[in-house]
Amino acid sequence: MDVLRGPEFERVDVDDDDAVIDAPPPVFGQDERRMQVRAYNYWAGLLGQRRFPLPDRLIAGELPEFSGNAVLLHFADGIEDPHVLALGSLLAAECGSESDITRLSQVPGRSVLSRITDHYLQIIANEAPIGFEAEFVNARGATILYRGILLPFSTNDAAIDYIYGVINWKELADQRTTDELLQEIGAALGDGSAYDRNAARLDEGRREPVSPDWADGPLALHDESWDQDAAPALDLAPFVAGSDPLASAPQTLGEWLEKARASALRAQASEDRTRQSLYAAISRAWDFALAAEAAPDDYARLVAEAGLVLQERAPLIPLVKLVFGADYDKTRLTEYATVLAHARRVGIGQGELSDVLGDTPGGIKALISRERAARRGEARSAKPDPRDGWQAAARRLPTRPLADLAPDGAEFAVVVVRRSAGAAPAMLGEITDDEALLARAVRRFAA
Repeated sequence: MDVLRGPEFERVDVDDDDAVIDAPPPVFGQDERRMQVRAYNYWAGLLGQRRFPLPDRLIAGELPEFSGNAVLLHFADGIEDPHVLALGSLLAAECGSESDITRLSQVPGRSVLSRITDHYLQIIANEAPIGFEAEFVNARGATILYRGILLPFSTNDAAIDYIYGVINWKELADQRTTDELLQEIGAALGDGSAYDRNAARLDEGRREPVSPDWADGPLALHDESWDQDAAPALDLAPFVAGSDPLASAPQTLGEWLEKARASALRAQASEDRTRQSLYAAISRAWDFALAAEAAPDDYARLVAEAGLVLQERAPLIPLVKLVFGADYDKTRLTEYATVLAHARRVGIGQGELSDVLGDTPGGIKALISRERAARRGEARSAKPDPRDGWQAAARRLPTRPLADLAPDGAEFAVVVVRRSAGAAPAMLGEITDDEALLARAVRRFAA
């Protein structure tokens, strides 16, 4: 079987003897290849000596056998909202849209196809195939596990103007369905072993659903036990359509991060680097920050998995690194973290920071100036007045009447006087042996 190995997506042949021992007997023929691998090999077969293959065959409708799980995007009008030139039947059915989808912005939110929005900008930035896999909660509240690959095509071999995406997915069964299925399997085997193995996964009284092996993926080494091509059609309810694939509300902190990263990539890849796209990215980073405050353990896990460290002095720096990348310009990261700190200090709500930035003359720089001024004011108010120390000490010293000042002595002296309400001025003492102090006093009088 073919698998993809490493960042270069090399084609590597692995003998079937290397399959996982516990995998069920293969029920598909030898020609059933993992979908991502087949898609990558299809793309590599068209490459030749070019950087990117020509999209001619796809445009002409000469589609590969996995086209039911594929979508062809065309960036004729820029990267913000690509055209959907071809949409596979399985993806279209999963979307549940009653009208034809001709733009990515028309894709219903919380559908499998909307997941492409989180990844297609990576391919523009990296100029190489991108493999991805994750999970999300769809519009019906079901957990969907998905895996896909995005492949770049170009008509001039310089700029990517077409992307072919192939996605495979499955719905994680609810607990009741999982239990019933395992019980039936156990009964058929006569020893209840399948159910017992699941029961062994009890965690604080709850049994976790067992996820079937993936059909395809760049790092999977076992035979296919599930494939969208061979699976029965899913009974999908209509999805709620949205105008923006990024607009549907995430359900987990990981999804909040995905949305923020997608918006950051859009800002970075934008040809004109518009303020609007940057403001939207910073705003989504703030939305992620708010979600992280509500899920501190999940946030700490994401930070640790990224190899970052939570910082007490600069708590928002790891967060902006998660969104924009650890290798992003350090000055920009600091600026964006300062904007988020301002949003936290003044209490900006979810989805509101972009409008605040747009309505503020000076935008990012203005909010940074306000935040830094506020910090300086707080620092001044928190710092004790040095006068409080010597004044308190001076009040404890004994005083003498000014008449006690001796008529003889040093030619010049500094006399310290204390005035108290309802009393005549009194003398604390005189200083005659501090030339620097005397000189400063004279200069003060002469000024």
